[in-house]
Amino acid sequence: MNLNPPLCESLSVTAQSKSRVHRSGLIANIMSRRPVNPSRRLADGGSIPFVASIQSKSQNSPLLSIGLVVVGAILLIGYCYSSSGGASGDIKDVSKLEGGTSCSLEVLQALPFLKKAYGDSMHKVLHVGPDTCSVVSSLLEEEDTEAWGIEPYELDDVGAKCKSLVRKGIVRVADIKFHLPYRSKSFSLVIVSDALDYLSPRYLNKTLPELVRVSADGVVIFSGYPGQQRTTGGEVAKFGRPAKLRSSSWWIRFFVQTRLEENETVGKKFEQASAKKAYKPACQVFHLKSYP
Repeated sequence: MNLNPPLCESLSVTAQSKSRVHRSGLIANIMSRRPVNPSRRLADGGSIPFVASIQSKSQNSPLLSIGLVVVGAILLIGYCYSSSGGASGDIKDVSKLEGGTSCSLEVLQALPFLKKAYGDSMHKVLHVGPDTCSVVSSLLEEEDTEAWGIEPYELDDVGAKCKSLVRKGIVRVADIKFHLPYRSKSFSLVIVSDALDYLSPRYLNKTLPELVRVSADGVVIFSGYPGQQRTTGGEVAKFGRPAKLRSSSWWIRFFVQTRLEENETVGKKFEQASAKKAYKPACQVFHLKSYP
């Protein structure tokens, strides 16, 4: 039995077409099941919060690094300043007087008002008293101011800055009961704190005129009020005797007896400058004139 050749060819073509369509469908199905590259999803705007936050942090990282560097530099400067004996360390040294008021610390508080009262006379200053390193260090920070100090007692447990002042001869340890190693009128202003409170009247008669002798424009005395707590047993060993805190009337009589004159004009300027800033000294403050 003979088949019609055109019909056989038609059936063969149809079968081949169906086979191709079937393979194409399988390939398309396999391609659709392939895992999608995550980078494509990001490129297409896909939302992955963690990755987005990393990108945001990477953009801000330069600013964060700069901030950390600045903070580190500030901390380093602060550490170096404190370790080298900066002003804050000096004030702490002054505060070592246990159990009472330190008139040397009061000098630091009163410096702005002394400048108002004395003006240009603050350009060459001698400070006399315990913890003079602290006062001298503060004075040297002022513009156009030269400062020296006399420590009447032994220097114990002092910082590096104080030791440096002693090495340079700016601060010296000297017994103020005897003649001071300076020429007359060597300093424009002499400031004495605490030291006179530990002297007996016998030595006070010699020491205070000596302080006036080496001054050109005056002497400022910072003395404790009667009844203030001042010394402990350890300080008696250091200073040789308890502090003798005298009243203002006693001091005034002493000035008259030793022919020392108070500077009322400067005293009023100091009081007015203090009142404007509501500053009330914790110690008695006396202003004496220099010898003619």
